[in-house]
Amino acid sequence: MTDVKNVMGNKEFIALMAIMMSVVAISIDALLPALGIIGRDLQVSHPNQAQFIISAIFIGLALGQLVSGPLSDAIGRKKVLFVGLTLYLFGSVICVTAGSIEVMLTGRFIQGLGVSGPYLSVMSIVRDKYSGAAMAKIMSLVMMVFMTVPILAPALGQLILAFASWQTIFTLYIVYAIGIGTWAWLRLEETLHPENVVPFRVSNIINGTITVLSNKTTLCYTVVMGCIFGALIGDLNSIPQVFQVQYAVGDMFALYFGLQAFGLGVSSFINSQLVERFGMRKLCLIGAAIISGTSAILFIYSYFQDPPFFVFFAYGAVILFCFGIMFGNLNAIALEPMGHIAGLAAAIVGALSSVLGIALGTYIGQLYNGTIVPLVLGFMLLGALAFIIMSMENISHAKSRAKALCEEQVG
Repeated sequence: MTDVKNVMGNKEFIALMAIMMSVVAISIDALLPALGIIGRDLQVSHPNQAQFIISAIFIGLALGQLVSGPLSDAIGRKKVLFVGLTLYLFGSVICVTAGSIEVMLTGRFIQGLGVSGPYLSVMSIVRDKYSGAAMAKIMSLVMMVFMTVPILAPALGQLILAFASWQTIFTLYIVYAIGIGTWAWLRLEETLHPENVVPFRVSNIINGTITVLSNKTTLCYTVVMGCIFGALIGDLNSIPQVFQVQYAVGDMFALYFGLQAFGLGVSSFINSQLVERFGMRKLCLIGAAIISGTSAILFIYSYFQDPPFFVFFAYGAVILFCFGIMFGNLNAIALEPMGHIAGLAAAIVGALSSVLGIALGTYIGQLYNGTIVPLVLGFMLLGALAFIIMSMENISHAKSRAKALCEEQVG
């Protein structure tokens, strides 16, 4: 296998991988300041309908993973990357020219199908190039670069709106995708070797889904991922209205959202320091307990009166910090029993948890009524549900381990 250094240096490789992954984040976060404006321009019947612009790309991403993952094992990483970027460009053009919310949602769905290509290509390429500790180190560095996008993208969208229309944000997406495609075409080699090709078969996806659903640990943690992802989507859907309408922060939206999102990046680093000491399962339980507990307190407070902005801001920062702690650990635990079909299982777990999260998060967003009560209540219930599911599975897991240990000692 050719070392990546023979093609590009590690710094360039990490930068390219991070930027390829960032297509998802920038496609969501740069658009957040413009949701209200787009909704008015497209004459939505209710302000909450503009939230579907966020949900639509997630739906495309969820479904696209089921195809992009197995397809990359069949035809190669670069081909899937370029197919995905082409779909993304097509969807972006539709969005630029959209004159109705229906056309906009169609374009966003196609964008979502497209971003599944570069998103999953990164996972596959890094897995092809590295293994063990080296792979973990590279992915950690990629994620550190990637996590700067949610912090900076809203400010970029706000800056564009200060001088141009919301269509210009989609034009930026087009330029961004072309830039990534050109960079990858010139500098990135194909990492899938002929002997590792796995033919694309629908039966593999069906069998993989059955395997995922029949494993208790994988199924439970996939559902938990869906709950936590649902809370995140509910936050992304509601936060523009909460910040800009309820708290009237105006052009400061990008700064406040970026500061909250900073917790995601910090938590990723802190998790790497804590996971060996406390373990993934305990950290996930603690995260779910904090989400549910702080949400219960704020729900009671906000039921009687609207909390001041600094209280809600601090609460949001804590919640996003917990999301950052949980996401990587939840995914790792869910895939732990799936070593024999790791790539396909990752796509299936990602798709199933995304579909569940989209349904829950979209529902939470549509409940927005000018107060933070629906959002906080959603966080409280989803956090509590995640905690209960993990606790029950952890007890079952501990019993199974104890039984296996006893049988081993007897044997």
